[in-house]
Amino acid sequence: MERLAALFAPPALAGSAPSRSSFVLLTQLRWIAVFGQLATIIVVATVLKVRLPLAPLLLVPLLLIVVNLTVAGIVNRRRAFSQRELFMALLIDVVALCWQLYYSGGATNPFTFLFLLQIVIGAIILEARWSWLVALNASLCMALLTFRYRPLALPPAYATDPFQLYIQGSLFCFVLAAVLLTVFVVRLDRNRRESDGQLAALRQQAAEEDHIIRMGLLASGAAHELGTPLSSISVILGDWSREPAIANDPDMAADLADVRRELARCKTIVSGILMSAGEVRGIDPAATGVRAFIEDIAGEWRARLNGEVRLIDQVAQDVPIIADPGLRQVIGNVIDNAAEVSPHLVVIEAWLEGDGADAVLVLTVSDRGPGFPPEMLGRIGQPYASTKGRDGGGLGLFLVVNVIRKLGGSVAVENRPGGGASVQLAIPLATLALEPAGARGDDRT
Repeated sequence: MERLAALFAPPALAGSAPSRSSFVLLTQLRWIAVFGQLATIIVVATVLKVRLPLAPLLLVPLLLIVVNLTVAGIVNRRRAFSQRELFMALLIDVVALCWQLYYSGGATNPFTFLFLLQIVIGAIILEARWSWLVALNASLCMALLTFRYRPLALPPAYATDPFQLYIQGSLFCFVLAAVLLTVFVVRLDRNRRESDGQLAALRQQAAEEDHIIRMGLLASGAAHELGTPLSSISVILGDWSREPAIANDPDMAADLADVRRELARCKTIVSGILMSAGEVRGIDPAATGVRAFIEDIAGEWRARLNGEVRLIDQVAQDVPIIADPGLRQVIGNVIDNAAEVSPHLVVIEAWLEGDGADAVLVLTVSDRGPGFPPEMLGRIGQPYASTKGRDGGGLGLFLVVNVIRKLGGSVAVENRPGGGASVQLAIPLATLALEPAGARGDDRT
């Protein structure tokens, strides 16, 4: 059933061009032409009792069915079609109509007005030169049918007044052309709106990526500037720790140890910013496994939070990866957001989907908080979209979405049926995979 539906309505492909939608519309109109021609032949032959040359008239619907079945597989694989291909598809319909009219009265057949429908369709979906070629071919067909055709053998009831039959046929042809043209234009307008929506989304994505690049440059610059004074403070604190007055005072020594510990944390954060900006990764990458990477993150946050951080590890097979500091940081942002609204419990679930090069690491962070307001769900990932009501808020998930997208992954956010919210990160393992040894230069001789 799905294959049959795909013949009439091929599934949309991500990143497909408007020309594909136009080609699909031409295919669907051809299916309508096939069923319309068969129905017309049956009605004219059985109800109106007109003797028709059935062999040549039935040949065209059969050939059009073959054409549609042939292009169905092509449409499912292609994301775009050239103007020449659209022209050839429309030319097939023009020639098919000309053939049918030749054996059914030529220019005396009111269905000749369907040539105008094909000319209008060509003017809408084709460039000017191809549109003129469609009009020229339709005009040549009409000229041929004016002087050369097979007249219909009308029954006695219509032979005395054939013009009355022509008037009735013209009315039916007008209604048919009006319906088909309306359907085509409405569908084309819908495709245009979808294309405009995709273009707007791409522009929004480009603006967000430009924003994140500027933020990354600012953060990297700030980290560089902070590095020197932090190092100086670390040296000074080291000297102080060896001073007898401080070393012999337990309270002062404990306070100094706390300061040095927090300073070390600041230096780690600065180093993480620099690594996330791409200044360290690739020079000295940290190799680990998927499970170790996840457990390390969970362990780090267990030590930092007072509540429970529950890890549900469903990774069936451990895979070696590069521990990307940027990825660690964005996962930490998600956990931090969850802990802020649900300090007593944060649940981290991890599993792998797919195999080999298509394997994807899926991480879901769930909380037991109030969840996201409905109006916020559609704005997740946009800068400054926040429920916290403070200036500068909303950048956490914005950074998460953009970093994961840079890695080729995706972010999904939803409210849990039992309360709380969950944020799911899907990251292709290919972007985190260890570089094969043969791929790196080996300078040894």
